[in-house]
Amino acid sequence: MAAGQTAFEPADAPAAAQTERQKLRKHFGRFDILFFLLCTIVGVDTIGTVASSGAEAFTWLIVLAVVFFVPSALLIAELGAAFPEEGGPYIWTSRAFGRLAGAVNNFLYWITNPVWLGGTLAVAAVTAFTTFFNDGKDLSTPAFYVFALVFIWVGVLAAILSFDVGKWIPTIGAWSRFVLLGFFTLTVVIYGIKHGLHGFGVGDFSPTYAGFVGLVPVLMFNYVGFELPNTAGDEMTDAQKDVPFAIFRSAALSVVLYALPILGILLVLPVKAITGLGGFLDAIRQVFTVYGGNVAADGTITSSGAGTVLGDIAAVLFILTVLSSGVTWVMGSDRALAVSGYDGAAPRFLGVISSRFGTPVRVNILSGLVSTLVLVLAHELTNGSAAKLFGAVLGLAISTTLISYLGIFPALAVLRYKAPDVPRPYKAPAPILISVVLTLLIVFASVQLLAPGAPTAWFGADYLPDGWTHAERVKYLLTEAVPLAAFVLLGVLFWALGKPTRTAMSHAKE
Repeated sequence: MAAGQTAFEPADAPAAAQTERQKLRKHFGRFDILFFLLCTIVGVDTIGTVASSGAEAFTWLIVLAVVFFVPSALLIAELGAAFPEEGGPYIWTSRAFGRLAGAVNNFLYWITNPVWLGGTLAVAAVTAFTTFFNDGKDLSTPAFYVFALVFIWVGVLAAILSFDVGKWIPTIGAWSRFVLLGFFTLTVVIYGIKHGLHGFGVGDFSPTYAGFVGLVPVLMFNYVGFELPNTAGDEMTDAQKDVPFAIFRSAALSVVLYALPILGILLVLPVKAITGLGGFLDAIRQVFTVYGGNVAADGTITSSGAGTVLGDIAAVLFILTVLSSGVTWVMGSDRALAVSGYDGAAPRFLGVISSRFGTPVRVNILSGLVSTLVLVLAHELTNGSAAKLFGAVLGLAISTTLISYLGIFPALAVLRYKAPDVPRPYKAPAPILISVVLTLLIVFASVQLLAPGAPTAWFGADYLPDGWTHAERVKYLLTEAVPLAAFVLLGVLFWALGKPTRTAMSHAKE
């Protein structure tokens, strides 16, 4: 083993890797990882989207928790403890399948997050603000941009700060989730005692194929992210012990934190009244009328007294929650991209860790610029329609996220074969079966995003997202496939631009 090389580092690791990794600082403890994971996995921006599918959404949430969420926790627990290098998913994919595969996979993994931050999360935060603080009226275009840009760049600044400072955003975000979702669930119970609930029959929980097609991508999008803390592997104080600890505890908490509010929304609102963007916020406003306010016969909600105050507090907690979701994903995916930069799978310019902050500042700024561009383009292309902007960006974020796991999930079985002697503090049972099942589920979800209803009813009316018709199937396919193809090509371009780093590595070996 060469001087300075770790047990987890390949023999052909560039000298640049050692140079940059020396700038990293160990600030990431066991409970930091746990809070980081809760912010990563439990996102409130998609709760309304899931609930809008009705009671069967609850059924599929539980089914996928068993067949997808738990197996992925087992898989990442092994990889994260056995290969705890900085860069996490990029390291596992590139060591299993080569740097080209790692480069493409990692670009998809990274690009999702500035797109998500600048589109879905920023719009969700604006909607919370207008719902509770602006009487439901849309902001003017200048005000919209000011609010959304402040939201984006506060997130970027938090990602730039060293982990001993920046990690407080995930910590605050985790507690915001506990308070918001816990208090909402308690209030649903109070509301039900006072006003009664909509309720539903046992038959409403019956799963359908159409429901599965519509829900599996967004539920799997909600259920991924266990690997994100490992993007900061070299900044963990004890990755081999802390990663499995945090993963298994966050898995149990995450299912509860998703299931209870979704069930609460279904109990309070008619399914037809639940929207992807405002469903959760509307449910909060309605149930909080038990503290002051009323719901008119036509569904109009009027808040007063304590209902208004508590509603405003809930809106602030909601905004903190979506902000912390974006910050944790940006912090993690930016680190992964920086690692690929100094590992020869992306431009070396991006693979620089700040000596001052111990963070990939250049990638952080790039993420902020991409988020800003996405915000402006999506807002202008949808003529300022928040609902359309939310839906369009969410679909793209889900597709790019899920496809990136086509490199991560098979890595468990491949690395068991290629690196059998690496110590594994935790070993997942049936690694081949877990890798195969998870990969097939990702493939199925990815196909459904491109061609809903496949293979039995390609682009059928029951499977297309709201607002699309069978006659628009080619247009729909292009809106999903063209960005994905462009991202794959950009991943290849990043790999090509990393050639000087790989060449320097080869010359050093000579």
